Amino acid sequence: MPRILDGAAIAAAIKQEVAEEVKLLAALGIRPGLAVVLVGHVAASEIYVRGKAQTCAELGIFSEVVTPPEDVTTQEMLDLVASLNDRDDIDGILIQLPLPAQVDAKALLDTILPAKDVDGLHPVNAGLLQAGRPALAPCTPAGVIEILKRSGIAISGRHAVVVGRSDLVGKPAAILLLHQNATVTICHSKTQKLGELTRQADILVAAIGRPGFITPEMVSPGATIIDVGINRIASREEFDRFFPGDQKREATFAKRGSVIVGDVHPKAFELAGAYTPVPGGVGPLTIAMLMANTVRAAKMRRGL
Repeated sequence: MPRILDGAAIAAAIKQEVAEEVKLLAALGIRPGLAVVLVGHVAASEIYVRGKAQTCAELGIFSEVVTPPEDVTTQEMLDLVASLNDRDDIDGILIQLPLPAQVDAKALLDTILPAKDVDGLHPVNAGLLQAGRPALAPCTPAGVIEILKRSGIAISGRHAVVVGRSDLVGKPAAILLLHQNATVTICHSKTQKLGELTRQADILVAAIGRPGFITPEMVSPGATIIDVGINRIASREEFDRFFPGDQKREATFAKRGSVIVGDVHPKAFELAGAYTPVPGGVGPLTIAMLMANTVRAAKMRRGL
């Protein structure tokens, strides 16, 4: 039977470690602070932001949610970020994406001070990460590494194949795996003979944003599969394609009208030596690593 990698348990351990660091900083008169900027009223984003604020409270981190209106301009957002950059009680700034069409997201993210860029998206942090120097790494890829390490899965010398090349997940995940001495192949939607490459993977990271994209014939038996995808499916046809006979998910589908599936077809997990489930795998690590990044930013800003 494949081993299920429990992301929720690993996230809980990391949050406990963060809470201990927060206590140590408190003894020095320091309280890490996180500002989350949420524009407008997107239901999913509001849920994510509430989760982040709640976790901050649980761990002793100061948090502030800033909620500009839906019609906010780029200049108004730039001014807001500048004010957060200037605040000493704010160590981390996170812009909840997506932003309204009229806001220049790239210009906005580039305005955040690299020292407060807890999402790890600023070009300075991306460059430091590539160079292997101390930097704030994107939360989800950092979480992928934590899952592998804390689950005792060897990375050094293994062939890791990353499917997806986004700035937020695919590229930084590949760099972090490379820093752990894996041999890394990056694939994407335009890769020719993709299945031939994914079947070579000892560690397969799926981060392409397509439900069930990685099928059983694309997986080498015994591989470790890290499924980063979170895709909501709401049609009966799609449900039957991914979860035929799954009574637990059937009940969820009947109640909510949708279920979550990753970028890996559930049947592909049967071939794995170990895998992260969706939900309950990589997802919980994202918030845990955001908390860790906020504390790290607080320490780095003060030369600790």
